[in-house]
Amino acid sequence: MLSCKDTTLLVSESMDRTLPLGRRLAKRLHLMMCVLCARYERQLFMMREVLKRAGAEEDPPGPDDVTLSPEAKERIKKALNHP
Repeated sequence: MLSCKDTTLLVSESMDRTLPLGRRLAKRLHLMMCVLCARYERQLFMMREVLKRAGAEEDPPGPDDVTLSPEAKERIKKALNHP
């Protein structure tokens, strides 16, 4: 039987790729008996879904989206010119 450490690694791996049949069965068997590892798997799925939705709703501002006011630009120019 898999340890909790091995199971959490398999749970994480299974998010990115399909596991071989033996590993999938061993993981599923452990998750049926271990509430904490099953909770860990549910939490990972939930975080993944939340992050997918957050990424789809709005793109984070990039460097081209940020602008300075003319006054701020002038202050920076003055600060760079004076040692």
